[in-house]
Amino acid sequence: MTKNHLQQFYSNKEILITGGLGFIGSNLAIALVKLGAHVTLIDSLIPDYGGNLFNIQEVKNKLNINISDVRDRPSINYLVKDKDILFNLAGTLSHIDSMTDPFTDLEVNCVSQLSILEACRLNNPLIKIVWAGTRNQYGRPTYLPVDENHPQVPTDVNGINNIAGEQYHLLYFHIYGIKTTSLRLTNCYGPRHQMKHSRQGVLNWFLRQLIDSNEIKLMGAGSQIRDINYVDDVVDAFLLSAASDNTWGQAFNLGGEAVSLEEFIKTAITVYGKGKYSCVEFSEDRKKIEVGSYIANWEKFNKYVGWKPMTTLENGIKLTLNFYEKNKNYYWD
Repeated sequence: MTKNHLQQFYSNKEILITGGLGFIGSNLAIALVKLGAHVTLIDSLIPDYGGNLFNIQEVKNKLNINISDVRDRPSINYLVKDKDILFNLAGTLSHIDSMTDPFTDLEVNCVSQLSILEACRLNNPLIKIVWAGTRNQYGRPTYLPVDENHPQVPTDVNGINNIAGEQYHLLYFHIYGIKTTSLRLTNCYGPRHQMKHSRQGVLNWFLRQLIDSNEIKLMGAGSQIRDINYVDDVVDAFLLSAASDNTWGQAFNLGGEAVSLEEFIKTAITVYGKGKYSCVEFSEDRKKIEVGSYIANWEKFNKYVGWKPMTTLENGIKLTLNFYEKNKNYYWD
């Protein structure tokens, strides 16, 4: 699907994005505004979750923001009305936090998802919903690359709750006919990710250490492989998914450039022109939930919508570093 087709599809569409001030939500919002959509964002701005008003600075006067929690059922019942598409990105992302505070993870990734779907069923059954799943649903891979039929045996509470959240969405398609689909995201990096801690992903955290001239501490031997996506490619996947007619009721893997974490760091150091790293032992809390190497098979999504990642690792890292060098005051403590 070309950009012109996307422009035609999204022009004047009423769009709702949960988690809209976060990393992927804000990048998606900016893209949708540029395509001519009418965008409303929901975000609770809970500290450490990643929501940041500066994320939508360049389009702040061209969209609506509702500071609300997806656990607030009356708000959700109202906000889903008259919307054409819901990009459902609200959720807790930290594997560590899900083990230390499992009930919050349950409330956000399960209970609130059921509330959102019920709100749509009762108030707007014609809405289309794209849910953000995660590679964490699979746990430790038993074979590579991981396709959508791979067993889902998570290593933490977050993975279990994301499986449930996804299944709620697919169930509401099969039982009630609400158009839902799930994109299982892999390791994403890029501008507008929170940079205060590493609990929501280490890739951007590695880049912060470079900018701060700190030695990067890489847990393990560094040989563990991650399938990496730059955020613009992820945004394209969401846009294509909602604009397609044949994705509903299904789950799809996203994937990108498969590199070891050590290779990612070495590439970042080369792009930045300086930096150093060392390998350290896993902390006990991370060792227990480490999944090892992960490579996604994203052939199914490519077949259905024609999506493929376009951003090279070197260019993605360069764009990310440039963004934070310019705007670090809005992302550092």
